[in-house]
Amino acid sequence: MTSRYDEIAANLNAVIEEIKSATQSCGRKYEDITLVAVTKTFPVSDVHILASLGVHHYGENRDSDAAPKAAAVPGTWHFQGQIQSNKLKSIASWANVIHSLDEIRHIETLDRVATHRIGVFLQVSLDGAEGRGGALPSSLSALADAVLQSTHLDLMGLMAVAPLNVSSDHAFEKLAEIHGGFRASYPMATFLSAGMSNDFASAITHGATHIRVGSSILGSRPSPQ
Repeated sequence: MTSRYDEIAANLNAVIEEIKSATQSCGRKYEDITLVAVTKTFPVSDVHILASLGVHHYGENRDSDAAPKAAAVPGTWHFQGQIQSNKLKSIASWANVIHSLDEIRHIETLDRVATHRIGVFLQVSLDGAEGRGGALPSSLSALADAVLQSTHLDLMGLMAVAPLNVSSDHAFEKLAEIHGGFRASYPMATFLSAGMSNDFASAITHGATHIRVGSSILGSRPSPQ
């Protein structure tokens, strides 16, 4: 019977090979991609395995699940879930990077409660709908200005989730255009967080620097208890 370590190691190796293939195909460098292993719903023992395999960026969607894991395993911890105002103080206590900021009030609250520097991505909606979160492209400048006026936050770039009803290539091509325009005004915002297990190769082709991969590395998510 395959051990959990061997299972994760094999899956991770397959993902790394796919990243290398995607970067090679579009003339980019493998080293330019940050792989965030999405550990939500998985036990801390899996995070320890990832650490032993050289993965040190971990992504979580729920503060209550993430806080004890972040306390147990050193690394760079990313929060990428929907933000609730009453959770921001706790999120700020463990998160090194937040991918899902899309409201000025959350930026202001986060800056107030943060005790260390936090890198932030502004989440942009690619379909103008709320469903999967994100601000309209026309709102990004106001959000970015709020980050730049903050004391504890560093503007890293933009994040998006591909809409369910369009091809990932079309979605990420649109995101690349939005990011290009955004960087003209905010040249420090060089990073792009896009792509998950089913579409990260496409995201890399269109400029993603941070990919958020869960099931392709850790397998099917455990059923909620």
